[in-house]
Amino acid sequence: MFRPAGELARLVRSGELSALELVQTSLERIDALQPSINAFVDVDHDGALTAAAEIAAGDERPFAGVPIALKNNRAVSGMRLTIGAELMGDFVAQHDHNVTRRLRAAGFVIVGTTALPEWGIMAVTESRRFGPTCNPWDTARTPGGSSGGSAAAVAAGMLPIAHGNDGGGSLRIPAACCGLVALKSQRGRVSHAPEVGEQFLTQDGVLTRTVAETAALLDLLAGAEPGDASWAPPPAEPFAASAARDPGRLRIAVTTLMPLLEAELDPLCAQAAHDAAELLAALGHDVQEVQPPWRRPGLLDLFVAAFGPAICVQVAVAGLRAEREPEQHDMEPLSWELWQRSKSIDAVTAQLATLQLQAFGREIVTWAQPYDAILTPALAQPPVLTGELDPCGPDPMEAFERSGHFTPYTAVSNVTGSPAISLPLYERPGGLPLAVQLIGRPAQEGALLALAAQIEAAQPWARRRAPVALTPPRPAPPPSPAA
Repeated sequence: MFRPAGELARLVRSGELSALELVQTSLERIDALQPSINAFVDVDHDGALTAAAEIAAGDERPFAGVPIALKNNRAVSGMRLTIGAELMGDFVAQHDHNVTRRLRAAGFVIVGTTALPEWGIMAVTESRRFGPTCNPWDTARTPGGSSGGSAAAVAAGMLPIAHGNDGGGSLRIPAACCGLVALKSQRGRVSHAPEVGEQFLTQDGVLTRTVAETAALLDLLAGAEPGDASWAPPPAEPFAASAARDPGRLRIAVTTLMPLLEAELDPLCAQAAHDAAELLAALGHDVQEVQPPWRRPGLLDLFVAAFGPAICVQVAVAGLRAEREPEQHDMEPLSWELWQRSKSIDAVTAQLATLQLQAFGREIVTWAQPYDAILTPALAQPPVLTGELDPCGPDPMEAFERSGHFTPYTAVSNVTGSPAISLPLYERPGGLPLAVQLIGRPAQEGALLALAAQIEAAQPWARRRAPVALTPPRPAPPPSPAA
């Protein structure tokens, strides 16, 4: 489960390893570690084994036989779609999301769906319905959110790769917490079909251990679908080819300035950015310390004014499906608070907030034009302890604000739409991952991946293992006779 997905597919293709053996290994790891990590919402043992049994040696699909999981906010036909929320009940999807369909077509075997916070709101994965997910590097801490279940599953060795998505850092935050690589691609790069024509903030992607895997999966997932309202311009060559190229000498801006005035920066997070800047300079790049124009009062409130209604559309759809108005007992306190606030925002105010964010994004992209990439810390703090940011606590909005202070660097790229990648470049004393973020030029994921791959080659990280992954898991107990 720690080998690259492409390498595993080659073993299956050559007949050295069967898809059934590979998927069975994944399922055994999931069964053994799920009680302590709680990374999954559902595990489809029968469906996964049946799909694996149908894959034979010689299958030319690029990832035939490789196990993968989908974050439980994307439709997988025949499986529950809960979005971590009680209001969704046990709704079973009757279709595949675009991402699901593309993964299946490439030969991936879907073994289950992974945990997320209710409605994907928080930067920690602790839903009331399914309980907290634990970080394999330190099970007392969060794996991040909202793609925390997927990140924990990959870091623990349950899977070689997993799906996630990113509306304010929800791929890059868990990657930083769990020692993985995650790219938020350019806005419009991956289609939201068949449900949605476009989304302002959110992009789908994957959590991996290497830049090469991230590039290969972007090639698989990228591309417009009929009915998309907008899409990113196609690349000049495959992203995997770009990632394998020398990036050349680049002009790179480095900053630790946080967009949120109230946030506090952990010294080790700052040091990671400065150390990465020195590494980039040693690799021949022109590195310049800068002060981006993104630090301003009210930015979090403005983001909430646009993010809140976007989240609450999901709540409204769930209410339509249930054929009733959502009630307070249906939701966690934070979700209910955002639902109430969003209902009080009229359409003009919500549209104005989006326009203001677009203006902010345009200002940042214009300012950044002289630079090929911007280097920042990935997080402002180490992964927080489980329960520290409680969406069910007495002041849920205060927890939401502190969640933003924990992760102030990520949401800017969702607003600008530009690609950004989290790299697990360093370790804290004791081994907890310590990551940095690189923000690329608009629609230039290939150049960003090439730079990230150069950094990885200079200072590799893929062989690091979380403590949970190094401890032989205890076998799952047999089912009781009553079951």
